Amino acid sequence: MKKLPFILALAFLAFLPAQAQVMTLDLSLAQSQFLPAETLPVTIHLYNNSGQTLHLGADNEWVTFNVQSLDNNTTAINGSQPPVTGAFDLGSSEVATKRVDLEPYFNLKQTGRYSVTAHVHIPQWNMDVPSKPQEFDIIDGAELWSQEFGVPMPAGMSNRPPEVRKYTLEEANYLQKQLRMYLMVTDASGRQIFKVTAIGDMVSFSRPEAQLDGDSNLHLLYQNGGETFLYTVADPDGNIVERDIYNYVNSRPHLSLNDAGQIVVVGGALKTKPVAMPVIVPPSESPAPAK
Repeated sequence: MKKLPFILALAFLAFLPAQAQVMTLDLSLAQSQFLPAETLPVTIHLYNNSGQTLHLGADNEWVTFNVQSLDNNTTAINGSQPPVTGAFDLGSSEVATKRVDLEPYFNLKQTGRYSVTAHVHIPQWNMDVPSKPQEFDIIDGAELWSQEFGVPMPAGMSNRPPEVRKYTLEEANYLQKQLRMYLMVTDASGRQIFKVTAIGDMVSFSRPEAQLDGDSNLHLLYQNGGETFLYTVADPDGNIVERDIYNYVNSRPHLSLNDAGQIVVVGGALKTKPVAMPVIVPPSESPAPAK
């Protein structure tokens, strides 16, 4: 009698719909730890080995997500599913890939452990294909620096007090082995979070420099490698508008004001971006010299 549960399990598997065995949905996360309100991108891969062409994406709910708090067993949805729009056909032996940011659609501001699962609805078969759950953590970072600032007003609207926001730089121990710098933009109290942006990796001994210009843009420079420094400019909404890498050559890079009162990086050497590098044409492809 002890073998009965195992026998019953085998019997249950034998009666699973054949479609479930020829459709596979994989869900993956770029990382396993996130700060509260940080962008949380997920990628799903739908593998079709059914021998049929599937017609998907005709509505906004052909793929749905469920995010569950594992600490208190509650669903973290804010009220609507992420829209994954666009009808398409998925032929047999083909793979469909979709990427979605879950953060705007789920309440992920509380620290703790969570689980996310995706379901794809197959209208032709009137059935859902689930993914395996993926777990992740919402963690707090350590504050390194903060500064309140006024949001610039449009011309002609300077006769009232400005909206006050706050930049906060935080570091988080990513996967317990890599420090990462984050920028958080909030209201003055810090309770309303407008945006959280991952700036990049950092070294433990880095001491970030941060300055605000006349448009309330944040200029940030810090060491992100043994001999490299990351320079980033963010606007009052938390969007990255400039990013450069400087090498430690002859002197350490640092922020300074030029003669025009602009914040610039002084010292070091700007690392050439691939798009700015000259194109070297091999001699075999060079045009023949004019005679």
